[in-house]
Amino acid sequence: MIAVEGGNGALGVWEWITRVTEWGVANWSYPDEPNRGIWPRLLEHMRLAYLSILIGLAVALPLGLACARWGRLYPPVLTGVNVLYAVPSIALFFLMLPYTGFSDWTAIVPLSLYTLVILLPNVVDGLRQVPDHVRQAAVAMGFGPLRRLLTVEMPVAVPVVIAGLRVASVATISMVSVASLVGLGGLGQLILSDGFRRQFDAPIVVGIVLVVLLAFVTDALLVVAQYLLTPWNRGNSGSGRARRSGRSRSRQRAVVATGTPVGAQTTAVRGPNQATAGE
Repeated sequence: MIAVEGGNGALGVWEWITRVTEWGVANWSYPDEPNRGIWPRLLEHMRLAYLSILIGLAVALPLGLACARWGRLYPPVLTGVNVLYAVPSIALFFLMLPYTGFSDWTAIVPLSLYTLVILLPNVVDGLRQVPDHVRQAAVAMGFGPLRRLLTVEMPVAVPVVIAGLRVASVATISMVSVASLVGLGGLGQLILSDGFRRQFDAPIVVGIVLVVLLAFVTDALLVVAQYLLTPWNRGNSGSGRARRSGRSRSRQRAVVATGTPVGAQTTAVRGPNQATAGE
């Protein structure tokens, strides 16, 4: 176990960080052994997490469309995914073993089901927030149901869907580590097998740091995707900034012209007798 050593705390922490870093660099990859090292574990972690998220999204979109179209379907479906989410992940992994063996599907199927509890409500809420007059305008322009869905309703729902996707992605990337208990788990194997079982904290720290970085990068990519897919929001935010900037410039010109702050001018116009009761 790498421990903080030395009487000087700062020096001991620095030595500890140096040893963890050296361990990470030395064990990053082994060219002669492709399945050994940190890099193969990171790739496995990304494969399990991203496939689970994509499959969950592929299931949540049509299911959410059906729930938004037929409202009576939504409560039982939402209750079902909530019940699934209540099942402990480790128990679900072991229940999958007789059917999927030690393949990636043992982790991907449960993780995909867990994403539904976040993605499904966001898809339904995103579609329900489309204003009726927007739908009616699309119908008046001759848009069929499919074209209206793809070109009008789904673009309006994109910000809410991506907001749920960001939460589901971070949660899934974290939960993949639990799959190491059934021989999978990517970076979870570093944390559990190489760290806790061997009482060696360098793999634990490296595993945690890489999981956090992977979640952070994935979240940032989804923010960029939302920015690219919703150009109308950029226009709105730009016009909002322009309006705020215009108001700010107006205030500045008023101050320059009168030499008196705007708040003070308002008080002066009202007069001392028209001040508020608190004044």
